Amino acid sequence: MIPVWLQTIAKQFSNLAIMFGLLGLLKPVFAQESDIDPKTFDPDKLTFVRIIYDSVGGNGEAYYRGDAGWIPRWATDHPVAARNLTFRLNQLTTIQANHGSLLLRLTDKRIFEHPFLFMSDPGWQELSKDEQQALKKYLDNGGFLWVDDFWGKAEWDNFESNMQRVAPDWKWFDISNNHPILSTVYPLKKCPQVTAIQFYRHGGVSYDPAWIHKRPNGGDEDMAQVHFRGLSDGRGRLVAVATHNTDIADGWEREGDDQEFFQRFSIDAYALAINILTYAMTH
Repeated sequence: MIPVWLQTIAKQFSNLAIMFGLLGLLKPVFAQESDIDPKTFDPDKLTFVRIIYDSVGGNGEAYYRGDAGWIPRWATDHPVAARNLTFRLNQLTTIQANHGSLLLRLTDKRIFEHPFLFMSDPGWQELSKDEQQALKKYLDNGGFLWVDDFWGKAEWDNFESNMQRVAPDWKWFDISNNHPILSTVYPLKKCPQVTAIQFYRHGGVSYDPAWIHKRPNGGDEDMAQVHFRGLSDGRGRLVAVATHNTDIADGWEREGDDQEFFQRFSIDAYALAINILTYAMTH
């Protein structure tokens, strides 16, 4: 039986997805700039801050061909994912959020004005020493980082290597299914797996195909295993989470593209986001 909370959120999501579709608000637009309206920006509201970073390699590595042109790795799912997520936060929770996303580099001092940072697709990422030091200072001062949408062993190893330079003594751990972060608002049994919508349409599976990601990656069998990991500082505070082998932000971005995709992936993707943000803001 579908829980009442899931039925309610599904009905809300479906109605709004239809409205968004009619208004054309979910059409993918891959602008590589902040899309928060300065006229309506409220510093007292939560701001979705997406981190700009550099990646190594060329086509298919540092950047790739998307629906509307060449996309740098840091811009995966930008800007539609954050537009939809911030709308949902205002609709479904007491969290008041500025609509859209603010793009900043780690070396921009404005990151210290915001308690939450989001980083996407860091499998080819390269952080400078200044960026490493800035991220360490940000996390030490109470900030929280969520990293999403990277797949396979090689991409995890690259990201973990960067984070070890940020804080050598901090270690990643697997977040258990009974951790309170999974049930802060909506009860989730585990971290959901979301694949990019094109792979779901072509293969009907919840994971990305291995051939599209950095090698060695463990193949499709490894890609099918979600890793929900946390990073604690020296005081035991959870300062970062990583959703590895899953693309949670595609659940936000593509909610109005396909009803089947919405029902299977978007509902849980929003539920997890609300849980993580609520936990981060209250711990």
